[in-house]
Amino acid sequence: MASKKITINLPTGLEARPVALLVQVASKYESSIYIECENKKVNAKSIMGMMSLGLVTGEDVLVSAVGTDEAEALDSIEKYLSCN
Repeated sequence: MASKKITINLPTGLEARPVALLVQVASKYESSIYIECENKKVNAKSIMGMMSLGLVTGEDVLVSAVGTDEAEALDSIEKYLSCN
């Protein structure tokens, strides 16, 4: 299992379109990927789960991944949340 704290730097936060794109990024990997914020943990491959977090720009989240490609998954998600 690998995990990393990431600050969301998307200009609009995680509204519908950015959430859909994040789910696409997460779905490319075989690993199970979860995003945690304020004691709530959701599957990063679930649009409804991700929307339920209501994440905004500047918020810190803990991203964790378990599987054979966990490191690559974390790197891709960090790149998306930090640089988009």
